[in-house]
This record gives sequence, structure tokens and C-alpha cells, in this order.
Amino acid sequence: MGTIGYYLALPFIYGISLLPFPLLYLLSDGIYFLLYRVFGYRKDVVLTNLRNSFPEKSEAEIRTIASRFYRWFCDLTLETLKTLTVSPKAVRERVSFEGMGILEDYANKRQSVIIVLGHFGNWEFAGARYSQEKTIPQLYVIYHPLHNTGFDRLMYHMRTRHGTKLYTMRETSKSMIRDKSLVTATAFIADQTPSPERAYWMNFLNQDTPVFFGTEALARKLGYPVVYISITRPERGRYHMVAETLVANPRDTREGEITEIHTRRLERDIRIHPDLWLWTHRRWKHKRPLA
Repeated sequence: MGTIGYYLALPFIYGISLLPFPLLYLLSDGIYFLLYRVFGYRKDVVLTNLRNSFPEKSEAEIRTIASRFYRWFCDLTLETLKTLTVSPKAVRERVSFEGMGILEDYANKRQSVIIVLGHFGNWEFAGARYSQEKTIPQLYVIYHPLHNTGFDRLMYHMRTRHGTKLYTMRETSKSMIRDKSLVTATAFIADQTPSPERAYWMNFLNQDTPVFFGTEALARKLGYPVVYISITRPERGRYHMVAETLVANPRDTREGEITEIHTRRLERDIRIHPDLWLWTHRRWKHKRPLA
């Protein structure tokens, strides 16, 4: 979509963002019907991923999870647009935050941390909620700039308007080293698909899976504790964040240990709430390189 497409889409994007939450979810119900029932958007990918991840579940159970996933996925998409205009008060009301004391202790010790999470729950709302708090380390989120400059500006505005700061993916290591004198919390969404040659390979959801090693490499290099944030959904439109320290002393770990720990922790969340993870992603498109 070029510049003209961006300017044509912009009024619709802001129009959706300005909808009250009840109307937003009514629209989401309609999109769910079209996306899942009519067009079957990436349905084969979702069902294949679910079957391979949960071989113990029946086909009926798999399809129930898929249906619930698409409902959450449609909500997530519109909630992400909502972050363009949502007020700080509404973010606080809709996202509860448990475990802030852990992060306050790190801030008081002037200790920067690495936050690890997955494409689980609502990571955009979570970032906005985190940045409402001023007694915890400043949040930096890693992002990949979009090719379309208009949409890139829009996404940048959406993610920073509540106080979050951004590092580009390419500059993350350099930027973290540059900002060592600051008290920061750098968020890594660590369940994306890395290049298979540079990945750490492990069994995840019953499949041989490449995992980004950069999270662990920077934690060990900088000595930053690794904090996991879980984002569950107690009810529609409400999220619950929980922060917990996974690795307090990363330099005392063996190679691969941090990656195993944070990936296993995410896997536990996915097994409990399988409908809240991004199954449309082609997570297992690569095979382990031959030694």
C-alpha cells in the first residue's frame, strides 16, 4: 500500500480507534464471522499449527481452540488500533499489573533489566500499561520499521504516545550498550522466527523450533536480569500482566540456559491459554540445518 493508500486508510483507522469499546467489540464479532467463517483467513496454517502443537487433543478440541483464537485475534487487531486514541485512564482500568514491586526494586538499585514476552495476550496494551508507571525502569520496545513511511510513523506514534521508547531491531545491541548509564527495561518479543543458522534450536510445543539467541546473548553480555511478563485475559477487553524474575544472575548461567527458561515459561502460558497466542504465524517454516 503506497502513500495514497495510507491517506485513504487513515480516516478509517482513526474512526475505528475512536469507537467506544462496546461498539469496537461488536465490529470485532462481524470481522470474526468474515475472517473465520467466510474467508477462512490462514485457517490451514492455524489448524496445522494447533494439531502439531497439541497431538493429544481431539479434532473437535482443536477446532474449538481455533474458533476462540480467531475471536481473540480480531479483538487484538482492533484493540491495537484503539491504542492510537485510548486514554491513560482507560489503559489502567483495562490492564491490571501484578509484580510491579520486582521492577521497582530493580529501579531503586539502578539495575536495568531485559523483559521477555511472546505474541500472547495483548502486548500493545501491555506496553501502554507498563509505561503508565514512573517508579519502574523506562520501557524500550524493539521494533522493525515498516517500509511504508506513513504507516511507520503511525505505528511509532501508537507505541510511544504513552511513554514507551523504541529501539530499531538492527540497532538494539548498539543502543543498549550506549544507554548502559540509564535504567531501562528492554522488551524482547522472543517467539518470532529467526534465521535457522543463527538460532538456538529446542523442542517447543512438540516441535523442533528455532529461537532467537539475542535475548540471552545480551542478558549475559550486559549482566541484565531477565524478567518475564505474562499477559492473560480474564475477560473480554480486560488483561492481567504479571512480572516475574526468571534469571537474576545471567552471567552465572550456561549457554542456552536462559533461552530454554524463557521459552519454557512462554510454552506454559500457551498450554494453559492456547487461544491467546498468534497461531497465524508460520512459526515452523524452517528446518534445523544439518551439522
